[in-house]
Amino acid sequence: MALEKVTTVSGRAVFIPGADIDTDRIIPARFMKCVTFDGLGEFAFYDVRFDPGTGEKTEHPLNDERFKAATILIAGVNFGCGSSREHAPQSLAKYGFKAVIAESFAEIFFGNSTGLAMPCVMLTAGEIDQLRQAVEADPAVEITIDLVNKRVRSSTGLDFGLNMPESARDALVAGRWDPIQELLDRESDIAKKAKELHYV
Repeated sequence: MALEKVTTVSGRAVFIPGADIDTDRIIPARFMKCVTFDGLGEFAFYDVRFDPGTGEKTEHPLNDERFKAATILIAGVNFGCGSSREHAPQSLAKYGFKAVIAESFAEIFFGNSTGLAMPCVMLTAGEIDQLRQAVEADPAVEITIDLVNKRVRSSTGLDFGLNMPESARDALVAGRWDPIQELLDRESDIAKKAKELHYV
């Protein structure tokens, strides 16, 4: 089965402040008691979106109606660090995010996101600050991540070269981002190779 080729991602964006945003902040552990990942989106950033005492919404950017349509998350350094829970990128994808832009990413979070066809691309701190200012001044600003030409552009004229491991970029652009599907697509090749091995 051919996978979708991810060449560009476009949409509105929201900036989540803070460095070292870990996977427990992205999806608290108590919400991981699930059989499937369906429904995880509503719990993304739950403990910072809601006051633990009152249950009332906080002033977190995801509670701001101006950013309700955002599909691109902008963050700082070392995003997705901490425990290696696949639920973290799953919760962001189920929430509605299609891509993440940050200064840097934890390696396992990055890999899990790539396996969901959710590109994680890197810009400098200064470039991210310019994007932040643009989307906070006008939440309708459109951000485009161009994986083919390795650029991040905004409808306000910002244009930056993105950084991303070439293996991940190639997998997304070529539609080979799901390793399980890669195995399924090569079932006959695997069976053929197994017959050639004396120990199988």
